[in-house]
Amino acid sequence: MKPQKNNRWIAIYGVIVILLVAMHYLLDLAFFDRWDEYVPILKKFSLSLFLIALIFLISRIVAKVVNTQDHLEGDRYNLLRIIRFLSIVFSLIVVTSFIFQNLYAAAVSFGLISLVIGFALQAPIASFIAWIYLILRRSYLVGDRIQIKGFRGDVVEISYLDTSILECSGDYLGNDRLSGRVIRFPNSMILREEVINYSGPQIPFIWNETAIQVAYTSDLQYVETCLLDVAKQDFNKRYPQISEHNYEHWEPAVYFRNNQFAWMEAVISYPVEPTDTTNRRNRILKQVLPMLNAAPDKVQFPEGTQR
Repeated sequence: MKPQKNNRWIAIYGVIVILLVAMHYLLDLAFFDRWDEYVPILKKFSLSLFLIALIFLISRIVAKVVNTQDHLEGDRYNLLRIIRFLSIVFSLIVVTSFIFQNLYAAAVSFGLISLVIGFALQAPIASFIAWIYLILRRSYLVGDRIQIKGFRGDVVEISYLDTSILECSGDYLGNDRLSGRVIRFPNSMILREEVINYSGPQIPFIWNETAIQVAYTSDLQYVETCLLDVAKQDFNKRYPQISEHNYEHWEPAVYFRNNQFAWMEAVISYPVEPTDTTNRRNRILKQVLPMLNAAPDKVQFPEGTQR
C-alpha cells in the first residue's frame, strides 16, 4: 500500500467522520421537528455510518503505522490483510446491529446465518481457515518460492481464499526462470498437501550443483581447484554480506562420479538463492570453462560421437 494513497484515505475518512458527527447533532435542531418520525432512524443511520467510517479510519491509521515499521515484506502483507479483514468484520457487525436494532438480536441472527452458510460453503470456509493457519504457522510468505502438488513458483498474493504464485520452470521451460504464467490454488490445499518452501529469512540459500564432463586422463585436482575458485569468487561478489561472516557451512564442494559413457563428471555443489539458480549456474560455467580450456595439458574433454 503506497503511503500517499494511505494518507489520502485517512483524510477522506477523517472528513466523513466529522461530517457524520455534525449531522448526528444537527438532527436535534428544532428545524427537523416537522420530521419527528424520521429523526430517530436518521440519527441511528448516521451513527452507524459514523462507526463504520471510524473503523476504516482506524484501520488506515494502523496500516500506516505497520508500513513504517521494519517488517519483512511477507509479514507486512499478512498484517495488512488481518487489519482489512477485522475492519470488514466490525463493519458488518455495525450494519447487522442497525438492521436488527440491537446487538443481541444481531448476534443470534449472525450465528444462524453463519450456520447455514457453513453448510453451503464448506470449501471456501476451509480455505479461509487455511488462511488463518498460514498467518499463524507462516508456512510461506509473499516473496517465497514454494512447491505444492507439482506447482512451483514465487508467492505474489495470499488472499483469504486462495494463493497466487508466479510459476517458474513449468511445461515450457527447462530452467528455473519465471514462465510468465500465474497459478492460483485454494488455501485449503495446504491442509492436505506437503508444502516445500525454498525461501526463508533463516535459510537464505538452497544447494544446487552443476556437472562438467571431463576425460579420465584429466588432472582432477586442477579441475577441482578451478571449480572451487570460481564458485567462491562468484559467491563473494554476489553475496558480500554473507561472505564477510565467512560461514563455513556455505562452502562449495566438488565431487567426481562416473558417467554412463566413457568419461567422468566433475560436479560442483554450491549455495544459491532460489531465484538465482539459473543465473548462478551460467556465471560459473562462463568463468570456469575458459580456465579449463586454457590448460589442455591438464584438462581433456570427452571426444567422439557421444560427446
